[in-house]
Amino acid sequence: MSALIWCPFADEASAEAAARQLLDERLIACANILPAMRSIFTWQGERGEAAEVGVLFKTDASALDRATARLAEIHPYDTPAVLGWRTDTASRPTAAWLWEAVRGEGPR
Repeated sequence: MSALIWCPFADEASAEAAARQLLDERLIACANILPAMRSIFTWQGERGEAAEVGVLFKTDASALDRATARLAEIHPYDTPAVLGWRTDTASRPTAAWLWEAVRGEGPR
């Protein structure tokens, strides 16, 4: 089974750094860093706005809990929004790629 993780970052550089670290640690197979977005939110009782970039991380479901925990640890925000979920379906080649990326042998 495959899984996805959604997480916003303040900028592309911090998103890329987190993605590379999770790839190096074999916790994800891919990170799609999306262009700038505008976030409107409530935080600590106050309304706020920020320019952020979003990242969609792809992984095998077996690594989801470890990947979300690690992402929360390395994220530059004090309290990052790290949301992960197991997918209902994935094509067989995609599922095999995700499994191999996080559980397979060999260099990355």
